[in-house]
Amino acid sequence: MPLNIVLVHPEIPQNTGNISRTCAATGTVLHLVEPLGFSLEDRYLKRAGLDYWPMLTLKRYPDWEAFTAANPGARMHFATKKAPRGHTSAVYWDGDFLVFGCESKGLPEALLREHWAQCVRIPMRAEARSLNLSNSVAVVLYEALRQLDFPGLSPEGSWQDDL
Repeated sequence: MPLNIVLVHPEIPQNTGNISRTCAATGTVLHLVEPLGFSLEDRYLKRAGLDYWPMLTLKRYPDWEAFTAANPGARMHFATKKAPRGHTSAVYWDGDFLVFGCESKGLPEALLREHWAQCVRIPMRAEARSLNLSNSVAVVLYEALRQLDFPGLSPEGSWQDDL
């Protein structure tokens, strides 16, 4: 069962395009929770995703309630700089949902309070505001993939076979 990335109200098309490319390359499903700060037809979004769009499984929801209704019982991890534990201390399972907020505000406070025990953070300096959203997704996703032993991926030497 693939991992899932959930973007709640993403604002910047280039970030979502980069995340789309990462999801396509790793076989991860991308879930977008509206409102979006851009159109899915945005040229910057398309450019950042390059020619990976046909490889991507993309799901779109009008709001958080529609997302949770479509994914009952989903096992979720919520990324926030406010979390009490690092992303590497979480245990990830096949099919988990890794949830990220928008670039300017992060995840809504009410959602974090409701799921506090499932919140994780990426370690960084205290005076740093945040990491770029697409970088944050890659950091947490690859930790989850590492714990799962990179299911369906080629972690060693596949590029050398072409030499």
